[in-house]
Amino acid sequence: MNAPRGRIACVQSEVLKVLQLQGLDLRAADLRKEIAELPKHIAMIEKLVDSHQRKLLADQALLAAAQKERRQLDGDTQVQQQKISKLRDQMVSAKTNEQYRAFQHEIEFCEKEIRRFEDRILELMEEIEKLEVNVKAAEEQLKKEKTEVERQKGVARNRTAADQKKLADLMAERAEIVKTIAGSALNVYDKLSKKYNGVAVADATKGRCTACQLELRPQLYQELRTSTQLMFCENCRRLLLYNPSIDFDTATGSPAAVDPRTGSRVDMS
Repeated sequence: MNAPRGRIACVQSEVLKVLQLQGLDLRAADLRKEIAELPKHIAMIEKLVDSHQRKLLADQALLAAAQKERRQLDGDTQVQQQKISKLRDQMVSAKTNEQYRAFQHEIEFCEKEIRRFEDRILELMEEIEKLEVNVKAAEEQLKKEKTEVERQKGVARNRTAADQKKLADLMAERAEIVKTIAGSALNVYDKLSKKYNGVAVADATKGRCTACQLELRPQLYQELRTSTQLMFCENCRRLLLYNPSIDFDTATGSPAAVDPRTGSRVDMS
C-alpha cells in the first residue's frame, strides 16, 4: 500500500524546517566567528604598533645618548683647550729646559686628547644625523598607524554591534522555527549538527548525497521520495532531503525545479 500523501508531505516539510534551522545556525556561527575575530584583529595591529613604539623608544634613547656624549665631549674639549692656555702661560715662566719640556709634553697630551675628542665628535655627528632622520620618520609613521588603529577600532565596534543585532534577530527567528519542529527531528538535528560542524541535512540530488558524494542505492533513493519517516545517508548518516535538481510535472510534462527551502515547485518551462 502506498504511503499516505499527507504523511509524506509532513515528513518532507519537517526536513525542510530542519534545513531552514540549519541555515540559520550556520549564519549565526559565521557571525559569532566574526564577532570573536574582530578583537583578535585589533589586538594584532595594536601589537604591531607596540613593536614600532618600542623601536622608536630605542632609537630615541640612542639619539639622546649620542647627543649627551656629544655635549660631554664638547665640554671635555673646552676643558683641554683651557688647560692648554694655562700651560702656555706657565711656559713663559719656565726657568729650566726640563720645566719647559714638561709643559710642552702636557700641552701635546692635551692636544692629542682634543684630536681624539674631535674624531669621536665627527662619528657622533654622523650617528646623530642618521638617528634624527630615523626618529622623525618613525614618529610620523607611528602617528599614522595610531590613527589607523583608532579608525579600525571604530569600524570593529560598529561591525560588532551590527553583527550582534543580526545574531539576536537570527536567534529570535530560530526560536520561532524550533517551536514548529517535532522533538524527534530536532533531537536528530542537534546530534548531527554537533557531529558535522553544523551541516546535519544533505540534499539527495540525482541519486547522490551532496554532503559525502556517495551514490545512494536506487531503492533507498526511491524510498526517500515517498518515505513517511526521516531517512539518512548510509555513508555519512546525515539527514536526507529528497531534492532532485530537475523534476517533471506529471500533469503537464514540463520541467520543474524543487526549492530546497520551501519544497515548492518552480516551473522551468
